[in-house]
Amino acid sequence: MTMSPSWVLWAVLSACFAALTAIFAKVGVRDVDPDLSMAIRTIVVVSLIVPFVAFAGKWSNPLALAGKTQLFLVLSAVATGASWLCYFRALQIGDVTKVALVDKMSVVLVVIFAVTFLGERPSLRDWGGIGLMVAGLALLVFRR
Repeated sequence: MTMSPSWVLWAVLSACFAALTAIFAKVGVRDVDPDLSMAIRTIVVVSLIVPFVAFAGKWSNPLALAGKTQLFLVLSAVATGASWLCYFRALQIGDVTKVALVDKMSVVLVVIFAVTFLGERPSLRDWGGIGLMVAGLALLVFRR
């Protein structure tokens, strides 16, 4: 029996925490503006991550990073913020089961963007799985 690559464990943990995020956030946005909810969440994330990175001895001057690295990290942060704003608003007005499913359409978009912008080439089997994800999403979200 071969061991899975270490990234698989981290990806599974990410999925578990993302699932908990959706449930906790749905309850958290019930009686508060979704933008304020996201701001509170961001403050908590920063207050946990920055000390963690510093304590682990991984902190370095972000301004010393290459310009391209800085640019893409900033663009990633802007995209994350926009995603969170939309996600929290959707959670406040929609069912968490449907919001989370549509949000996971990002997996399909990641593949399309990776092919378009990064030159990645998924196999035919990969495309079949992606097609099944899209079909499953359509079945679960869109009612007749």
